[in-house]
Amino acid sequence: MIYITYYNMLSLPDVSCYFQLEYLKSRSDKAISVGDKVIFMMLKSQKKAGEVTAEDIYPVATRGSVESIGDDWALIRTTGRVALDSVSVNGNSFNAEMRARPDIEDMDASELNDRFQRMRSALLKTFQDTEWLPGSRNTIMRWTNINELVTFTSTLLQIPSEDKYAILEEDSVSRRTEMIEKAFYESLELYKVNSEAKSAQEKSNEQLYREQAIRRQMNFLQEELDKLHPENITDVRKFEKKIAESGMNDTARSEAEKVLNRMKQEGQDGHEYGMLYDYLDFVTGLSWKKERMGKIDLKVAQKVLDEDHFGLKKTKERIIQQIAVMALNKKQSGSILLFVGAPGTGKTSIGQSIAKALKRSYVRVSLGGIRDEAEIRGHRRTYIGAMPGRIMDGIRRSGTSNPVMVLDEVDKLVRDYGGDPSSALLEVLDPEQNSTFTDHYMNVPYDLSDVLFVCTANTTDTIPEPLLNRMEVISFPGYSASEKFEIAKRHLLPKAMKKAGISEKNISISDDAIKSIISDYTMEAGVRSLKNRLDSLCRIAAVKIVSGEEKKVEVTKDNLRELFDASPIRHDHVLEAKRPGIVTGLAWTQAGGDILFIETLFTKGDGKVIITGQLGDVMRESVQIAISLVKAMFPEKADLFKENDLHVHVPAGSVPKDGPSAGITLTTALSSLVTGKAVSPEYAMTGEVSLRGVVMPIGGLPEKLMAALRAGVKEVFIPDENVDDLKDVAEEVRTNLKITPVHYVEDVLGRVGIIEKK
Repeated sequence: MIYITYYNMLSLPDVSCYFQLEYLKSRSDKAISVGDKVIFMMLKSQKKAGEVTAEDIYPVATRGSVESIGDDWALIRTTGRVALDSVSVNGNSFNAEMRARPDIEDMDASELNDRFQRMRSALLKTFQDTEWLPGSRNTIMRWTNINELVTFTSTLLQIPSEDKYAILEEDSVSRRTEMIEKAFYESLELYKVNSEAKSAQEKSNEQLYREQAIRRQMNFLQEELDKLHPENITDVRKFEKKIAESGMNDTARSEAEKVLNRMKQEGQDGHEYGMLYDYLDFVTGLSWKKERMGKIDLKVAQKVLDEDHFGLKKTKERIIQQIAVMALNKKQSGSILLFVGAPGTGKTSIGQSIAKALKRSYVRVSLGGIRDEAEIRGHRRTYIGAMPGRIMDGIRRSGTSNPVMVLDEVDKLVRDYGGDPSSALLEVLDPEQNSTFTDHYMNVPYDLSDVLFVCTANTTDTIPEPLLNRMEVISFPGYSASEKFEIAKRHLLPKAMKKAGISEKNISISDDAIKSIISDYTMEAGVRSLKNRLDSLCRIAAVKIVSGEEKKVEVTKDNLRELFDASPIRHDHVLEAKRPGIVTGLAWTQAGGDILFIETLFTKGDGKVIITGQLGDVMRESVQIAISLVKAMFPEKADLFKENDLHVHVPAGSVPKDGPSAGITLTTALSSLVTGKAVSPEYAMTGEVSLRGVVMPIGGLPEKLMAALRAGVKEVFIPDENVDDLKDVAEEVRTNLKITPVHYVEDVLGRVGIIEKK
């Protein structure tokens, strides 16, 4: 089998055609000889030999055979159409699996011949005065069917490549004939129009000027008609106007005009018309004009941040610094801010406040669970259902080129077979690259350098290092009870009442009730659950008021349980009695801080170590380090580990626990167990230890200290290297909790009474 590729011509069945051997040599994968079977494969775009891939070939082709070969020509007879189920390309060599694609003979032969005769007559008449016809008339008169006519004239007539393939692909002879006639007569008319225009231009330039003047007048009249009847504006004219007014760069304008021309050729009934329309609608809907930097007033910005958010002093200071740098440079500059903290701490909403302070548009893009990098960079338009990426979609929704864009949940990007979205995000956030960011759907560069990006995450643990290095991390430690109370009074309750459509005359919530909700009905570092509880109270009040049951609902601490129809949440509190081997530790979670109890127990055995409570690898290693330290500090008690089995347990076994901060707690618990000296429940501690007995620094200190205060702890031991982190701890916590820095394990053991103080 010999495969022949072609682009501009149209090869239909039942045609005998002479080809130059030089042409066949350049378009076929093998040398040909008489009797060879050939396949004519149509290309989607012009390609040189050796550059063709399987994707460049349309799935319907024409088969034939070589009937004779002359000195420099070959006669090939086409016999039918085939469907190419699969095509493989290796250099200039092709291979394909195919099946016959028969015609649907739904047209009378006499009618088909009549149409052929009319088309041939029209061709002769159109070209009767040209130099081309005299040498071709005999050839034209030898044609016997419509397929020969359209095959031989396909390169002469100006029929788009897509239309030629649509003709070849059509199974119905009747519909194919209609398509051929339509394209044929349109091409003849186009030739006539071009010939007339050329003649007119040659005769007189005055006629050309007249025509141009008429066209300008027509355009003017058309614009006036469009203003009077905007509902009648065609899609083409609408997009012509939008492209002209968009302010696109040259590259984008060229691409848009190319797509617009394709849309003109397709017509509203074309199968690609909808895709082309959506593309033009998207790119012309973007703001391409570079926005001027507005005047920045730091006092106004500070006022907006203070009005919208209570607390968060450090975060507000950093935002004001960023705004000040922008004011001095008169352009977007500074680091990409990454707000990290527990849910409900205000990470996303502070992005809205930044936009409000800068008087810019605000747009939020959620990245949680994204697996495909096309969600960032967009899909190529060759795919069915192609869409722009979320970044460019956000720019379009904002209606401006310099919005404040919050990229939410960057820690929840997923890497799998769809690509690596976090790598795609690198280009977006890199100021050296994002000025020419190219979305695959748009296929033209767009300047993102004026966009103020703000990212949010619950933790930095799952963010890839290259992406994390692009950003400046700002921690949201969570709110203390007093801060939550102020936030509820100033922000959450008024919003909840407005949302429910009630006012102060309809509901009254006492301060004690709000404090009880904070302490007994929520368990979080942020205020999301608190907001939901207040929303619930307002909805309950709305039901009572609308039903006529009450005119005003009084919410007190005593009737909260009845209104919520739920028991208070059980918080972990320090133990009432102390026992050897049990010590209170502190832990960090994505929802904030919490306390945990390290329980140890000796049972008769042969020295096995049993660890329960779903501890991760890091905490299991901490257990081993703690055992070695205790054996070294209390050598006289070493036999206890040989003669007994040691059981280490952390309650709440259904919750996985891991992290490098439980070493000091484990060491203290084991020391208490082997000495028999109980540690007071009023003590809590956090920190990892080394085999040298040094207490090493940890993270999440503000959250852990708030959890300790909530649980009733009186004194907390922290690594002395974390002393500088105390400035991030709420003043309320520092005031009501004794915080003791320690450097060695012995410092802790001496303070809790297990060994004598040094």
